Amino acid sequence: MVVTCVHVLVKAEHVDDFIAATKANHLGSVQEPANIRFDFLQDPDDPTQFMLYEAYETNDDAAAHKQTEHYLTWREVVAPWMAQPRQGKPYNVIAP
Repeated sequence: MVVTCVHVLVKAEHVDDFIAATKANHLGSVQEPANIRFDFLQDPDDPTQFMLYEAYETNDDAAAHKQTEHYLTWREVVAPWMAQPRQGKPYNVIAP
């Protein structure tokens, strides 16, 4: 299993737009055959901070996600709404 946590800081005036666009990306992502988990989280103390928790079966599956239409659309649409570039960090899975 391959896990990436993507941290996103969104401009306050685009929080609702970002949520709508990211929900669409989430719905497409969880339908990918190799997707294990795709969580969309918002910081309760700062509504402009988000995290995407993405789990795929293999590195190739995670890379394939980045070629899907829903991801490419999301990436283009949300880019101008970010207060800084998103930061994806891969993690080694210890358990399960």
